Amino acid sequence: MKRFIQSAFLAVSVALSAPALAASDYPTNELMGGEAFGHSVKHIGNDIYVFRWWVYRNFFIVTDEGVIATDPMNPKAASLLKEEIARITDKPIRYVLYSHNHHDHISGGVVLDDEGVEFIGHENVAKELTDHPNPTLPAPDITFSDRYSVELGGRRVDLEYYGPNHGDSLAIMRLPEEKIIFVVDIVTPRRVAFRIMPDFWPDEWVRTLKEIEATDFDYVISGHGPETEPAIEPASVVREQREYIEDLMAAVKAEMDAGTHSPDALQKKVRLPKYENWRSYDAWLPMNVERIWAFYHMGW
Repeated sequence: MKRFIQSAFLAVSVALSAPALAASDYPTNELMGGEAFGHSVKHIGNDIYVFRWWVYRNFFIVTDEGVIATDPMNPKAASLLKEEIARITDKPIRYVLYSHNHHDHISGGVVLDDEGVEFIGHENVAKELTDHPNPTLPAPDITFSDRYSVELGGRRVDLEYYGPNHGDSLAIMRLPEEKIIFVVDIVTPRRVAFRIMPDFWPDEWVRTLKEIEATDFDYVISGHGPETEPAIEPASVVREQREYIEDLMAAVKAEMDAGTHSPDALQKKVRLPKYENWRSYDAWLPMNVERIWAFYHMGW
């Protein structure tokens, strides 16, 4: 039976929080590693592991009572994730946490759906999966509207909903004792926004990042990143991502106010040299510009 939880933090089980590593112990300068189109695993400390498949990331926590896993990505990646977890521990996966409804991050959960596994996601994930079902993607067993807290074997992960930003079901995952957050899609360090920003609302994106910045965290695990980027980043990457979106919006608006209304012309005129060393700048900046043109021109 599906369970619906309204707002507030609720615990899946009662346990004491494990002691966190000192902030300086997290390996922010260690690259994720592995083959570009393969997968890799990085232990960042405190029995927390970052798993990479291609340019997708998730994390899992190993406890004495079982494993808390996150975004399965797809059946192939989920199979590799399951194998890597089995190399580390013989404890079962107990929970799989969904970041949001997009299939490129959360499909493949059927591979992890063994006896006793519970899937957790925002209530809008369940709604979207009703509207757009995927046979590889189990619906959440537990849903929430605002916040939810998972506790297992002395470890805790909080899921927090900040309203619409990238879709309307995105949850930030927080490890409060370790002061680490897992952020999918709305923070990708040192990379411009993805192509035409599908399912992004630029103004809500900025609002959400500001609200996250006001919370207590020191480190970020992002849902995207190639093997050449660190597994965990300092908190400053949230601010840097916000500033990029704000600078992009300001530059497009200024050019439109100056009389340029053609998206083709805007793509050629708007340049952001501050970010020219960010990944995908040349290929995706023009598409980012067109998305912001649509925001101002169409209200979309």
